[in-house]
Amino acid sequence: MTDTSKPIDTPIAHSDSGRWGSDLIAGTLRALGYRHVALNPGSSFRGLHDSLVNHLGNRDPQMLLCLHEEHAVSIAHGWAKVTGEPMAVILHANVGLMHASMAIYNAWCDRVPMAIFGATGPVAADKRRPWIDWIHTSRDQAAIVRDYVKWDDQPASLGASLASMVRADRITRTAPHGPTYVCFDVTVQEEPAPEGVSIPVPSAFAIPAAPVPSAVQIEALATRLTAARSPVFLMGRVSRDPGDWAMRVALAEHLNARVVTDIKTGASFPTDHPLHVGPPSFFLADNTAQAVAGADLIVALDWVDPAGALKQAGATGEVVTVTLDHLLANGWTFDPMEPPAASLAIAAEPDAVLRALAAHLGVTPTAAHAPSTAPQEAPAPADGAMSMDCFAQAIAAGFSGEPVTFVRLPLGWNGGARAFRHPLDYLGYDGGAGIGSGPGMLVGAALALRDSGRIPVGVLGDGDTMMGVSALWSAARYDIPMIAVVCNNRSYFNDEVHQEKVARMRDRPVANKHVGQAISEPDIDFAAMARAQGLAAIGPVETPADLVAALQQATRLFRDGKAVLIEARVDPDYSEAMSKGMTETGG
Repeated sequence: MTDTSKPIDTPIAHSDSGRWGSDLIAGTLRALGYRHVALNPGSSFRGLHDSLVNHLGNRDPQMLLCLHEEHAVSIAHGWAKVTGEPMAVILHANVGLMHASMAIYNAWCDRVPMAIFGATGPVAADKRRPWIDWIHTSRDQAAIVRDYVKWDDQPASLGASLASMVRADRITRTAPHGPTYVCFDVTVQEEPAPEGVSIPVPSAFAIPAAPVPSAVQIEALATRLTAARSPVFLMGRVSRDPGDWAMRVALAEHLNARVVTDIKTGASFPTDHPLHVGPPSFFLADNTAQAVAGADLIVALDWVDPAGALKQAGATGEVVTVTLDHLLANGWTFDPMEPPAASLAIAAEPDAVLRALAAHLGVTPTAAHAPSTAPQEAPAPADGAMSMDCFAQAIAAGFSGEPVTFVRLPLGWNGGARAFRHPLDYLGYDGGAGIGSGPGMLVGAALALRDSGRIPVGVLGDGDTMMGVSALWSAARYDIPMIAVVCNNRSYFNDEVHQEKVARMRDRPVANKHVGQAISEPDIDFAAMARAQGLAAIGPVETPADLVAALQQATRLFRDGKAVLIEARVDPDYSEAMSKGMTETGG
């Protein structure tokens, strides 16, 4: 990506009068190469905040003020999904960490790198201020999130704090990725730096290389694939590197292997390619399930829940797994899910395996296999009420010919509405399948894509937007252009479908399914909420034609450097296919 740095605030000129503990912590953040640090202020890191402003000044990392700790983590999550690099996040004491915990769980489930730094009141009781330092001090603060971070520490000295920062950075950058957490004692930050303590040199601590497949494993995989009559690749969490994309396409064509993708992970293979079985969805559609069921060899490339997909399809073919996910399994969360029975299990990153496989088979990608940036044209949508299908058609038509990166797509999205032909065409879901992360992730991804020529678009649910709406302020504050489209059906409609299913099972009134679900009477004015935070806003729009016009207007505003929100009112789609898909998500 191009350089997205810009001065955020201009500190008052000063003469640095000394080296405090937090000055070295701030300097270590810069030495580790963080471009940005997302935070919501807190007294537990007031020393570090001062050092970022008055010691580092306008040098990296640039500060991103967020209005909620969950947004700070979500912004870092969106950044990582584009760049593959961690952003630094600072959270205030135990209370800020609790606010952020859902977003941290998302980052964990989505396997993205992120360096989270916290702070606590003085661990030494005789140094605590009355009242506030007692309720904002924890002996083991990371216990709140330990089950869904890769590593944590609460060091008691400045030297140990700096060493832990480097260690946490190296761990989050090591595959399989996940967030790390280091908690600083407020006293360590606010006391003068001891003599002899200095900022570490990160280059002295190499990032461990990910495991690579053995020659025996590659030979075994190649033998199986070349002998298979109907192989299928399940493309899961893979890299966004254009060269890796081209390698996947070249291998699929060489082996005549069908490819299945899903909407939970980012774009990994051209969805309009003849070998792609689609469209992508949260669960296997009928045709993808049939392809998996008919395969004599299934290669799951870090697929999310391979055992579940195989069970859904009724697959009986031989299975090969390629993943490092088992390294993050623990006893608290089941997010690594059940491993399938596999005749060959390769503990390596999928793209490393595919590169080795291509070399073994003599497969070399050509320009024809590279990701496409050619404009996608789409016809005008059908007229009438804004069903989900018409909504998706209008989105495709409104962005016809435009280089869009979809940061988020809603439940019920028609995966065939617009093809994914490039790794940045779609970034995937949030990992933990909660609500409230979409706005922040859109801001973070848009920051990473600024000046890239692409248009970051988040198609957000109304519930997701309502929970995370104040994240949008950071986009307006820091001039981050992007487009948010609120798919507003005035309901937590996923749960209406669940209530309908339960009512039919129990022979109870289906008409009551909206009770406790509808977000109406009064309706929420999302456009007004966006304007109140400094965004440009359009809507509500209620027809496909009006949505197309709104998207075209939003694109012009985007090119003028604006963050834009469109509220689109969608009629819930009660089709059997959507109901099946939405109830299976369990959302």
